[in-house]
Amino acid sequence: MDVYLPIAGISVNALVIIALGGVVGLLTGMIGVGGGFLTTPILIFYGIPPAVAVASATTQITGTSVSGVLAHRRRRGVDYRMGSVIIAGGLVGALAGGGLFRLLQETGQIDTAIALLYVVLLGAIGLLMGKEAATALDIIKPRDGAAARKPRRHNPIIASLPMRWRFYQSGLYISPLAPLLLGFVGGMLTVLLGVGGGFIMVPAMIYLLGMSAQVVVGTSLLQILFVTAATTLIHATTTKSVDVVLAGLLLLGSVIGAQFGARLAQKAKPELLRMFLAIIILAVALRMAIGLGWRPDDIYTVQLL
Repeated sequence: MDVYLPIAGISVNALVIIALGGVVGLLTGMIGVGGGFLTTPILIFYGIPPAVAVASATTQITGTSVSGVLAHRRRRGVDYRMGSVIIAGGLVGALAGGGLFRLLQETGQIDTAIALLYVVLLGAIGLLMGKEAATALDIIKPRDGAAARKPRRHNPIIASLPMRWRFYQSGLYISPLAPLLLGFVGGMLTVLLGVGGGFIMVPAMIYLLGMSAQVVVGTSLLQILFVTAATTLIHATTTKSVDVVLAGLLLLGSVIGAQFGARLAQKAKPELLRMFLAIIILAVALRMAIGLGWRPDDIYTVQLL
């Protein structure tokens, strides 16, 4: 069942795209992380232009974030004040990222830039996640005293910043400059890579800002919802790369896959799931790295603007 993607300019099998979204949704439900950092590379492997893959994956993330925010809101798991500050930084970062994306697009370097960023980002995340899972499974023995150490509650650099505010729900009294800068970085990553950024934002909110674990996920989802919505608008009005047909097919598959993933997560060990995801992430990073150095069959391509 072939469907023409008007922005990507190619015909694809709709069932394959739905299945790709389903696989990412399955992983999302099993591991509890956003699937944006896997959606874009998989689409690129399938033949979707990188710019369209990034913009359309962002649109999909916006849709899947809504239900998550509502669920955490019902159990009072969202710090709206902290979320507002991070969102403000994220919107500025999204605008800056949009300008950089357009510049790279005009110079013809956007495909290479996206691939390089993904190789570095996925490689680092895969190695860290794999090491953590291997330690939990006793494949790697922790260093002496490592298990006894706990993460710092407050980062000394962030604690020294001026203009402190009270974030009651997070239990913090820190400067808003720290979450503002964190949001800025997340906003730029969202535009450039088509990711929600939760896999970076959540650890940073815990270990750098020192937020309470009860509100981290909900606040991160709130930020993702607004920033990805703004990013979709930026891509639609500036880069013209949002393919609604592609995003709709991905969203359909991911919603179905997430339901099955949530059921499977109850039957498997979390450490095994993290190791499984780490292997997948490293495999994707390796595939993208090979693609950067491998000579393509067609050296030149022509794209109608």
